[in-house]
Amino acid sequence: MFKGMLLFIGFIGIAACQPSFAAVNEWKIDPAHSDARFSVKHMMVSNVSGDFGKITGNATYDGVHLNKAKVEATIPVADINTREPKRDEHLKSPEFFDAEKYPNMTFKSTKIEKLPGNEFKMAGDLTIHGITKKVVLTGEGPTKPIKDPQGHMRMGASASTKINRKDFGINYNKTLDNGGVMVGDDVRITLDIELIPAS
Repeated sequence: MFKGMLLFIGFIGIAACQPSFAAVNEWKIDPAHSDARFSVKHMMVSNVSGDFGKITGNATYDGVHLNKAKVEATIPVADINTREPKRDEHLKSPEFFDAEKYPNMTFKSTKIEKLPGNEFKMAGDLTIHGITKKVVLTGEGPTKPIKDPQGHMRMGASASTKINRKDFGINYNKTLDNGGVMVGDDVRITLDIELIPAS
């Protein structure tokens, strides 16, 4: 019996030394399971959508105090994909993103506010085309961390916002015969982010 008690105490000691979900404060974005999408009005009749890949970045979150969390993300412009190669090249040109001169979009949170339910509001600095503006995203999450089949911790969140592309110096357009324009000014951005421990 005494031996059994020693084994039990030893097991408790080992378990106490194992990292828990709450112990993780530093996270990083998993590019393989994260996505940034956008949509913009085309010729004032339909929405054209596209996405960016290989999102990278970091987050600080202790699993409890969302208002103290911080998020930074980088999105390479060269990864733009609207499923039309010629359009993608045009969007990367100086008439739009000018990807050679401004290769990345970046976001850095400045304030996060928890809303009722599982929603949040996040303010931050968005930099596109070399211009930084304040934006506010609304979203859901973060989810509770879980273990994947390999035993690694993961959690996720989604968020969206709407910006005016001209605020970021992307002014290209063409006037149509009916008085409309080729490309709308408002752009809807949606993010789905999956996070894994930074170390």
